[in-house]
Amino acid sequence: MDATLQKRLGMKELESKIISAQEAAALFTDGDVVGMSGFTRAGDAKVVPMALVERAKNEKLQIEVYTGASLGPEVDNFLAEAGVISKRGPFQADPGIRNMINADKIKYVDAHLSHNAELVRQGIIGPIKYAIIEAVAITEDGFIIPTTSVGNSPIFAEYAENIIVELNISHPEAMIGIHDVYVPAEQGKREAIPMTDATQRIGDVGIKVDVNKIKAIVVSEEPDAPSLIVPPDEETQKMADLLLEFFQSEIDAGRLTKQLMPLQSGVGSVANAVLDGFANSDFEDLVVASEVLQDAVFNLIDAGKVKFAAATSITLTKELQEKVYGNLEKYADKICLRPQEISNHPELIRRLGLISINTALELDIYGNVNSTHVSGTRMMNGIGGSGDFARNARLGIFVTKSYAKGGDISSIVPMVSHVDHTEHDVDVIVTEQGIADLRGLSPKERVPLIIENCAHPEYKEQLWDYYNRAFEATGGHQTPHLLDEALSWHVNLGKNKTMKK
Repeated sequence: MDATLQKRLGMKELESKIISAQEAAALFTDGDVVGMSGFTRAGDAKVVPMALVERAKNEKLQIEVYTGASLGPEVDNFLAEAGVISKRGPFQADPGIRNMINADKIKYVDAHLSHNAELVRQGIIGPIKYAIIEAVAITEDGFIIPTTSVGNSPIFAEYAENIIVELNISHPEAMIGIHDVYVPAEQGKREAIPMTDATQRIGDVGIKVDVNKIKAIVVSEEPDAPSLIVPPDEETQKMADLLLEFFQSEIDAGRLTKQLMPLQSGVGSVANAVLDGFANSDFEDLVVASEVLQDAVFNLIDAGKVKFAAATSITLTKELQEKVYGNLEKYADKICLRPQEISNHPELIRRLGLISINTALELDIYGNVNSTHVSGTRMMNGIGGSGDFARNARLGIFVTKSYAKGGDISSIVPMVSHVDHTEHDVDVIVTEQGIADLRGLSPKERVPLIIENCAHPEYKEQLWDYYNRAFEATGGHQTPHLLDEALSWHVNLGKNKTMKK
């Protein structure tokens, strides 16, 4: 056996379990419920899913696939297009599977990411026939050491009938030690999670499993798919600058210090750009307590701005993958990966006082946010963890450009076409146009801030026209609306490809 593989497989009695990806794929039967490791294209199963794709070319095979969040193309593109996935949850971000969901070829269960473990415990998801978990090692005392994500892997491993380990020897051995796996007991039997500081480690180095459930070990050398985030542009940089100014005003008001509070930043280019903006700021000794550690986090560690960063996964562009994984020892004592029911746990988010920054698709003049559906019907990615954080954060911030499709779409509308985050969970809105602090304001008080500060200039008059007529028609009701016009902007978009009158 290869020396590297021998070193990574601490339990020698498991050597007999090593088989090919094709042999592992042959274990599955039609209708199986499968839990797969992976969170935002990181730490996901790769070689066994591709073997399932090959198998599906010759026979009918459909499975339900549940993960931590989105996966790389092996599952959310190739496996989906091969017709193998009958149902998917709780999050996806690949255009291939998104198109199949919107064409009703795959059932999709969109869910708050902190809730999935409970759905497994209660048997709502399951029974899970196989858990496929990517690992960097299996220790001699029976711990599966995940790679670049923890996600839902611990709960899948606990409740699955069988476990298949993709032992990925391309990941650096320095990953051993960066994980902090704490799994709560069943509801009604659990104690308070013993964490009062995001830098604490409260769990195990890996996922403790019943090794008798390990039915196969498949050796892999496939890297994670690179993150698809793009560098900050002028408008995302403007949003970052506005947020930095806002944080400074909070310091001036005595509500924050230069260390702020632990920061959570959602997945994507805008949120990553906002974090990048901290590099040239006066803020220091920052702590990140998020779902995903993106490029900006490691840039901020290098800049001496972030002293510790915890999440459930690491997803990086190709350039940063080479930089970070080629020198992981430099970062190992400054980062920590936890299960997503811990990284996204509402109790901890509120206890630690997180500042939460997430992306909106659209928002309305009263502060309700749509994160998931285009024109109310076409799914984009899913709610992910934004609801976990927004409702429970010290500051729930949503960022978006004020327009889309070259100006044919306004991101600020009279009424959102789908509600993921109600006005009660939204504290601050930021676009490239400006910022609206909605805390402590009634719905009607929010309207001028959102329209004047955040809407694109080409849509301000149109928004005011709607609001003023709604105000008059309802006699100045708390939340004035014209129900026969509230979604007319979306109707116009569908008919005429623009929201402009």
